[in-house]
Amino acid sequence: MSGEKPAQSMSMDERRVVWASSMGTVFEWYDFYLYGALAAILSKQFFSSLDPSAAFLAALLAFGAGFVVRPFGAIFFGRLGDMIGRKYTFLLTILIMGLSTFMVGILPSYASIGAAAPVMLIYLRLLQGFAMGGEYGGAATYVAEHAPHGKRGAYTSWIQTTATLGLLLSLVVVMGTRHLVGEAEFAEWGWRVPFILSILLLAVSVYIRLNLNESPVFLKMKADGKVSRSPVMESFGQWKNLRLVLVALFGLTAGQAVIWYAGHFYTLFFLTQALQVDEGTANWLLAIALLIATPFFVMFGALSDRVGRKPVIMLGFVLAAASYFHVFAELTQAANPALHAAQMRNQVRVVADPADCSFQINPIGEVKLISSCDIATHTLANHSVSYNREAAAAGTVAQIYVGQVVVESYNAQALSADKERDASTAFKAAVALALEQAGYPGKADPDQVNRPKVVALLTFLLVLVAMVYGPIAAMLVEMFPTRLRYTAMSLPYHIGNGWFGGLLPTLAFAIVAYRGDMYSGLWYPVCVIGVTLVVCLLFVKETKDVDIYADH
Repeated sequence: MSGEKPAQSMSMDERRVVWASSMGTVFEWYDFYLYGALAAILSKQFFSSLDPSAAFLAALLAFGAGFVVRPFGAIFFGRLGDMIGRKYTFLLTILIMGLSTFMVGILPSYASIGAAAPVMLIYLRLLQGFAMGGEYGGAATYVAEHAPHGKRGAYTSWIQTTATLGLLLSLVVVMGTRHLVGEAEFAEWGWRVPFILSILLLAVSVYIRLNLNESPVFLKMKADGKVSRSPVMESFGQWKNLRLVLVALFGLTAGQAVIWYAGHFYTLFFLTQALQVDEGTANWLLAIALLIATPFFVMFGALSDRVGRKPVIMLGFVLAAASYFHVFAELTQAANPALHAAQMRNQVRVVADPADCSFQINPIGEVKLISSCDIATHTLANHSVSYNREAAAAGTVAQIYVGQVVVESYNAQALSADKERDASTAFKAAVALALEQAGYPGKADPDQVNRPKVVALLTFLLVLVAMVYGPIAAMLVEMFPTRLRYTAMSLPYHIGNGWFGGLLPTLAFAIVAYRGDMYSGLWYPVCVIGVTLVVCLLFVKETKDVDIYADH
């Protein structure tokens, strides 16, 4: 006989479970995403020894470090959750997260303690990611196991809103603090305030979670003596369970993850770095889009209870893969029309010896750019200029063509420090002048930003996020048996979101820097979505009618 509760109106106890779990998770996402909202400032505070381009990339890599470690947290805390219970496990995760975030707020900068500062920052990011690895699986499992049959999509979709709401909360607190203290003070010390305030959110979150009861599904499993003694080995050492983990990763979470991070973080980085929109303006526009799009998470979660999880998610995959290049091109035209017009008028080319051009990602600043091609492409990347690269004869010094204007680069290898500095100054000035004469703006003109169109485009991208993310918690819970659920669902979720999704901004910007096309980074999410769509179509089974009490 099924142990599922029949579908009915949400009781007061169920409302309290959903509200309390969601609020705690919102605060934890707030902590985790503060770093993303402040990446540009943190690059100057903790990586100030590097040039601006390398410093921002280093900050993105530190941002990505928190994502890399999330699967390890998923295994560690998933095991605890399947053995000792859901409640106390995700109480522990929020303690680690909150304290790590608070510590970022009081961490000395590079100017104060040198190289120890970025090392400590990355260590705290690793702790945050480790804790987040145990948070999501616990919250989603806990809510789903309280939900009646036929309502799991609707109930767990509230958990799905928490990542977006946590980002929104971080943006609002950052923008509010920036407004109160002023831009200069915020860049100097005010950026610490949002991190320090997290200690208050931590206290509220711990109080909320201490007042929750354990999951009834887990208590029943414990009473029946069916608690797994080795959930990690059962999840990943038995093919029938490991196969489900792989299907969940490559058929659901990898594609969902790149859509989530493309809609939330890559758009923000694209606006501020590639399109040179003022950070405050970009944050406000994204915040408005987040407010508009958030209800769609619940709408698509509830829709999946009626038509199934798989059709809703697959439709989101198809729309995202088909629209990304067009939407980001429209975003350029709306946010920085002068840049778009300059790109249409002028073809910027780099003519260079192919052997002179390298994949010049330099996050630690130890490798100096010496070849004329690398110097030329690096300079154009700093100006947010897309370019085509053409091959020249071996040994040719690279040249930049801006329309009909030609600027010759230089090789730094044989130059003394003084001569190299002079050559660099002259070359950068010549490139800047050529770009200015061709109509390339140094910054996006605030008066020319088409705010309604930017918000509409951002909202569309976020609605795509809601389509794939709203139903996915319920689907992951339903894919795995109760005794392994916390562990087995957490790993594919956090590999997908931590690795495929969390590294999207870093990988996409690395591709852009190498290829020279400001849209080429979009090939990464589009290809991941394509693979996920095929695997989902062939191997993912519909789960909305699964009895989660059954040991399937």
